[in-house]
Amino acid sequence: MIAAAAIRSIFTAGSATIADEQARQESLAIADGLKRQEAGLLDQLIVRYQHRLLRYLLFLTGNREMAEDLFQEVWMRVLTRGTQFNGKARFETWLFTIARNLVIDQRRKRTMSSLDEMFESGGDDDRPMTFEVADIQPSPFDRVASGEDREQIAAAMLQLDTLYREVLVLRFHEELSLEEIAKVTRAPLSTVKSRLYRGLAAIRPRLQATQLTRQEAV
Repeated sequence: MIAAAAIRSIFTAGSATIADEQARQESLAIADGLKRQEAGLLDQLIVRYQHRLLRYLLFLTGNREMAEDLFQEVWMRVLTRGTQFNGKARFETWLFTIARNLVIDQRRKRTMSSLDEMFESGGDDDRPMTFEVADIQPSPFDRVASGEDREQIAAAMLQLDTLYREVLVLRFHEELSLEEIAKVTRAPLSTVKSRLYRGLAAIRPRLQATQLTRQEAV
């Protein structure tokens, strides 16, 4: 039994190493292509990442119109500043970092200088009452939940403080590692872990309350 488990762990570790190396080579190839302004590369990146990027912006801003405006701006930044991507991190980590910085810039224009101030302020006046992402492809998290569950989770997440919501989206929708989330948010790993824990703790009673209401209505 122990030997079999050891063999499985070896193969699992080997697969992880191969996947990591493939991801590293892909990131380097994208970095090289952006530096050379390779024809068609931006179009390929938009097709591949557009749904994930828009979903992240929607959850971060809570406003579809703002998210769509920022979505366009993110790709303009990729086009004009592509040489800044060195391939040391995954492309999506760099992409989400650009998106986050643009959200901060947008909020700064509204007298808030950072997402931390959004967190401390406790809420958004322009947060919509409903949340629809019907045209966004499902994440791995979405594919294991029913449509009704997704709507409930999305609604519950929009009620969370912005920093908790952001970490939950990056972890469970985009499946970024905690280390990658730390790079995107420029926060210490311990802070990311704390936000993730507190976000989960905050969303759990909201989901339980919703489920209880559903059961009583049946």
